[in-house]
Amino acid sequence: MTTREPYDAIVIGAGQAGGPLSTALVQSGRKTALIERQHVGGTCINEGCTPTKTMVASAEAAYMARRAEEYGVKVGPVVMEMAVVRARKRAIVESFRSGSEKQIVEGGVDLLMGAARFTGSHALAVRMHDGSMRDLTADLIFINAGGRPTRPPLSGLDTVAYLDSTSIMELAVVPEHLLILGGGYVAAEFGQMFRRFGSEVTIVQRAAKLLTREDADIAEAVLAILREDGIRVLLNSSGESVEASRSGVRLTIGTRDGREVLSGSHLLVATGRTPNSEDLDLGAAGVNVDKAGYVVVNERLETSVPGVYALGDIKGGPAFTHISYDDFRIVRANLLDGGNRSTAGRFVPYTVFIDPQLGRVGLSEEEARTAARRVRIASMPMNQVARALEVDRPRGLMKVVIDGESDRILGAAILGLDGGELMAMVEITMMGNVPYTALRDGIFAHPTLAEAFNNLFESLRDG
Repeated sequence: MTTREPYDAIVIGAGQAGGPLSTALVQSGRKTALIERQHVGGTCINEGCTPTKTMVASAEAAYMARRAEEYGVKVGPVVMEMAVVRARKRAIVESFRSGSEKQIVEGGVDLLMGAARFTGSHALAVRMHDGSMRDLTADLIFINAGGRPTRPPLSGLDTVAYLDSTSIMELAVVPEHLLILGGGYVAAEFGQMFRRFGSEVTIVQRAAKLLTREDADIAEAVLAILREDGIRVLLNSSGESVEASRSGVRLTIGTRDGREVLSGSHLLVATGRTPNSEDLDLGAAGVNVDKAGYVVVNERLETSVPGVYALGDIKGGPAFTHISYDDFRIVRANLLDGGNRSTAGRFVPYTVFIDPQLGRVGLSEEEARTAARRVRIASMPMNQVARALEVDRPRGLMKVVIDGESDRILGAAILGLDGGELMAMVEITMMGNVPYTALRDGIFAHPTLAEAFNNLFESLRDG
């Protein structure tokens, strides 16, 4: 008979919610186990934010080196050493990962490296990496198991060595021609990155626009930037089949004009994310999931089983590191600090790390109009921003959606130099619930990007 090990709390997954939550639970006096199947830090540190942004930095360095003569600087030919790019990426990931693991272990958490599955509403079986089994119980269980790249039902995909958003960062060579299936944020970032590394790049997007969550004018501006960078973007096009070829892969796509066969050296599949829920045997616990496999939670992150919570990407909704971390703060506030926080009404800022950056927060114009809000729009191209012109980075535009009755800012999309940082300024204004006029009339140092808000809001028009 297997002996069950009792804990006060168990956390499944050492991501950006699970790691700090496990430490907070120990600090509250609860005996806590943290179960991690692969590596501490979750998607962000290991396959997402941290490694991709180190590589984006390498791509930007290559881009600026090629433009050096425009600034009066003579340099030699730009040669990418992908092994060095990869080594730098790996070193930073390892540093972040080991730091997180050290904090967890030194915090008194029992870190168990293995795969967990439910055997009851508050019971788990864990297959440890050494092959042994452990059975655990706890009144409090927190699911932070994350997600992984989706594998689409594309004919022939299992016969080719395709790439996903994780494996592409392990390439030791620059692809001669990178085909990208999908037209979301991952496709845009990697497409521009590898174009700057020296690849020919073709993006195949099923929808009629890139970045389908964005307003049409923003999506069109991003499309223009990618095409200006030499990326071929095919809209209203869907992958039908793929096969290996002498040069790499052949991707057959369907377009409005018929079929087309694309030949490439590598194929990146960037068609979304899938929750890591199927191996957890959530049915044994009675935890409800939706048709896509995401764990269903309420505004306090509680599942259908009392005492069982879900945090981060596995619950669906916005899959961002900072949202996962805020999930942790909500649970900590309610369970450990006697608070009453929820996900209702929280801002969901994000930045797409193309160049120029796209920073977004709040409602888009389309969302505001769908909600029957009376809105006013402030919009201005970045080529009217002095600082952007001075550094010769004038691509993109600034756009802010304003409530026509209260003058409060409803949302913003800043596609431009340091767009994520400018978006954060708008978000702070929204957090303070002050009218847009605070930015319009504020005195900002010259010449900074921030002073662009003075002119931006002078362009305000009725919706």
